[in-house]
Amino acid sequence: MSTQYPSTLHATLVALSRQPISTKLVFDLKDCASQFGVTLHSTSGQVSNGAYHQERWLIPQSLETEQRELLRSIASNHQTDLCFLRPEIIPSEMRVLAMDMDSTLINIECIDEIADFTGKKSAVAEITEATMRGEIKDFKESLRRRVALLEGIHADALEAVYRERLRPNPGAVELLAGAHQRGLYTLLVSGGFTFFTEKLRQQLGFKQTQANTLEIIDGKLTGKVLGDIVDGIAKAAHLDQACLALGCSKSHSMTMGDGANDLIMMNGSGISVAYKAKPVVKEKADAAFDHVGLDAALLLIS
Repeated sequence: MSTQYPSTLHATLVALSRQPISTKLVFDLKDCASQFGVTLHSTSGQVSNGAYHQERWLIPQSLETEQRELLRSIASNHQTDLCFLRPEIIPSEMRVLAMDMDSTLINIECIDEIADFTGKKSAVAEITEATMRGEIKDFKESLRRRVALLEGIHADALEAVYRERLRPNPGAVELLAGAHQRGLYTLLVSGGFTFFTEKLRQQLGFKQTQANTLEIIDGKLTGKVLGDIVDGIAKAAHLDQACLALGCSKSHSMTMGDGANDLIMMNGSGISVAYKAKPVVKEKADAAFDHVGLDAALLLIS
């Protein structure tokens, strides 16, 4: 299903902040945009839903990555995040919310915390960081290397990580509640582990979760993963399948992630949100959230 839009439609710049958006920020954004020949046209002035403040402008042309990043840098100095909505996107027509788990939905990288039970957290975290930055290209090999370092850890460590260390990131509960209220199909796709995605499905009500299964024998991790590994390609495939089942296209989805392995899933979605993400993800995403919570995404589809 596709819709044709007139070429005269403009992109929309959305500023989101926990505090009222200052006139100084508005001036600085307009001044910066004018330096590369772009005029920002205000649409409705500043509005607030109680938790967040937003202001919107129409942009008569697409911006280069460097230009977007410059505007984001200016906004960040005012604790404000920016989203660049493409003109062909109709936010109210979003049908799917698909998101990553570790460091996006939740505050930790679960595999790093599990490794902490054997004193190998730094070794595992080093590989995790390099993978999320995109320096290690093969996610499957990266995961196998890290999981191998977990061999011999008692399975009780998984419950301890969930109970003692795992917390939903700010706005996560509100985001899922709001998405379900709007009738969105919610999909949690993770390169992490089913032990955690299943608990989060029960806690937050996700319609579908996809992740990797750790092999456990005699109550201990073997250092192996069972079945096919959920990598970036698999994340995107699960989103495509969900959209197909709903009779919509990927352009009717909102995606959220923080690492390089989320980029394939995020590419081509209606609205992509980078949450406290690596630079390689921020520069490609429509929205980059560093100051607002996850639930601010609901304002982008209202």
